Amino acid sequence: MVKVRDDHPVHDDGTVDIPLWILMIEDDVQLDNPDMVQRACELARDVYETNKSVEDDWSDNGKGSFLMGLEMAQILAELQQDEDSILSAILYRSVREGKLPLAQVKKEFGEHVSTCIEGVMQMAAIGSRINPRTGEAVLGSDAPQVDTVRKMLVAMIDDVRVALIKIAERTCAIRSVKNADRMKRYLVAREVFDIYAPLAHRLGIGHIKWELEDLSFRYLKPNDYKTIAKMLDGKRIERQDFIDTAVNTVYEKLLAQNIKSDVKGLSLIHISEPTRPERI
Repeated sequence: MVKVRDDHPVHDDGTVDIPLWILMIEDDVQLDNPDMVQRACELARDVYETNKSVEDDWSDNGKGSFLMGLEMAQILAELQQDEDSILSAILYRSVREGKLPLAQVKKEFGEHVSTCIEGVMQMAAIGSRINPRTGEAVLGSDAPQVDTVRKMLVAMIDDVRVALIKIAERTCAIRSVKNADRMKRYLVAREVFDIYAPLAHRLGIGHIKWELEDLSFRYLKPNDYKTIAKMLDGKRIERQDFIDTAVNTVYEKLLAQNIKSDVKGLSLIHISEPTRPERI
């Protein structure tokens, strides 16, 4: 399963080292204006600290809008998205939770960033209507409206970056519900499985799609998930031996033809074992 970096770089007092975090981001994507990205990080941090006592969607997971924004930005950096996407991701949760006015974002970071955030909020508004966070879940694999909703979301997106930011946000959401109550895990997983995993597939980001499907399955069908994971675990050594043999064979045949190569093998089974530590 593809994961973001395990930890944000932090100072001794536990606060995020923003300049170092930006350097880490630049390993994946070229930033035209790192100072602007630093300003966005500082703003997201400051509005979170000012409103820390206000309960938000991430409060039960030990994270707030600031850290979730950084994690969203890391996902987008790994997808080689541009600076406006990175800025939008950093600030999105702050705006969504009412801690930061969209007008201020537009003034300080430009219309492209504010428009991206507004587009993601419109996607979130549709999601909240079809899959409310309380009561019975509306969506389901047999629900006739699921395909209509997917088409509606695709049709409303003028900028593909909006969809990628939303997928990054939902990826962070499903990674973060491990210790949430059962209903919240189910609702997030249902929405992700029905809407955002297929959307990730449609956009060609297979590694995100696999992770969304894996975690969704874990929360929607926990008993089936454990059964399958246990069966796969018994064959793990077998699969790795097969991959290693195939890699060595391909490498030797290329070498025999005087072709220098770097051959790697990867199992296509992405489901993770119940006992494996999970990043939350």
